Amino acid sequence: MKIFSYHTLLIVVISLSFTLAQNAIIANHTIAKLNLTPVEWIDSAKAKLHIAYGHTSHGSQLITGMDGLENWKGSQYAFNEGGTNGALDIDDYAFSGASDLGSPDRTSWATSTRNYLNNAANSDVNVVIWSWCGQVSSATETDINTYLNLMNGLEIDYPNVKFVYMTGHLDGSGVGGNLNQRNEQIRNYCLTNGKILYDFNDIESYDPDGNYYLDKDANDNCDYDSDGNNSLDKNWAIDWQNSHTINVDWYDCSPAHSQALNG
Repeated sequence: MKIFSYHTLLIVVISLSFTLAQNAIIANHTIAKLNLTPVEWIDSAKAKLHIAYGHTSHGSQLITGMDGLENWKGSQYAFNEGGTNGALDIDDYAFSGASDLGSPDRTSWATSTRNYLNNAANSDVNVVIWSWCGQVSSATETDINTYLNLMNGLEIDYPNVKFVYMTGHLDGSGVGGNLNQRNEQIRNYCLTNGKILYDFNDIESYDPDGNYYLDKDANDNCDYDSDGNNSLDKNWAIDWQNSHTINVDWYDCSPAHSQALNG
């Protein structure tokens, strides 16, 4: 039986980072499978991690997916703010002064992060995650360099905190689009410099069987052009769900802008 869960692999990736701190940790479609997640990794994450997460609607897919997984599989996958009753500790919507990596601008999130970490009440936090909404689509190379430099500066100034980089969600612009170029810029930087990357874009580009859709202009709702006529006429997530068994191969949830399989 193949159990597939996209965004919930976040726990595993961060847990690994505590033992492989000098290597790049890339969470992409190749490890986005629940049956590849040992229970001891989940237990380790719950014991070690105190996570602060900043995001808007697209970033909420991680939380929605984790909530659905808990509803399906039970308390092993529980999370809450504070980590009570053995749950994973996640301070969701943790920051003030910025909503995501591009709102209200492309730099306020870094100041918000510093203010948060400098507050003694948050001294236990050892993982910080920020998500994009749609801002990578319009980003320039300089914009992404600003993001990467700000993240690196935080890592230098807060060496006891793990910072998770992220790519931007699909927008239908395909392999040749600006979005893909900017996401490649983020990936290459993380690989070269030993960073932790949650590759949101790569995860959305494949179905659970490894079929690729970025070259078919797939968007964040999992719509794609199946016949090359420049029309998004099919949806890979809905098709996969319809051909597999709910609560066996996948579980239901309602992620913003997308389908249950992508939560």
